[in-house]
Amino acid sequence: MLRGAALRVTRPRVAVLGAVLAHPHADTDSIIGAVRRGLPEVSHQAVYDSLQTLTAAGLVRRIQPAGSVARYESRVGDNHHHMVCRSCGLIADVDCAVGDAPCLTASDGDGFSVDEAEVVFWGRCPGCSTAGSS
Repeated sequence: MLRGAALRVTRPRVAVLGAVLAHPHADTDSIIGAVRRGLPEVSHQAVYDSLQTLTAAGLVRRIQPAGSVARYESRVGDNHHHMVCRSCGLIADVDCAVGDAPCLTASDGDGFSVDEAEVVFWGRCPGCSTAGSS
């Protein structure tokens, strides 16, 4: 993947990409922890730099729902959205809405050529919904 994106293959980049692939929607601290399990000497800065490089190359997507720290995922290249639990913070992917979805069509594009819509659905995950009703 790194070579395909014309990036130099380094141990930190491989480890960070592996951590993001294994832990979708992980925050930076979680990614650092996962990387350090296999590469204990890696610095915080090396992980931050790798995340920035992977994001710029389009191998990783950075998301940041309101009130949340930045999180990273490897599902790129589509216009999927996210569901966020108000109780526990769980984030799940939601495929792009199709058909007549007013949230995906701007009422006034103001001259913009829109190529992406970012929608975050908020609610309670099944576990929190069940816990709240008991």
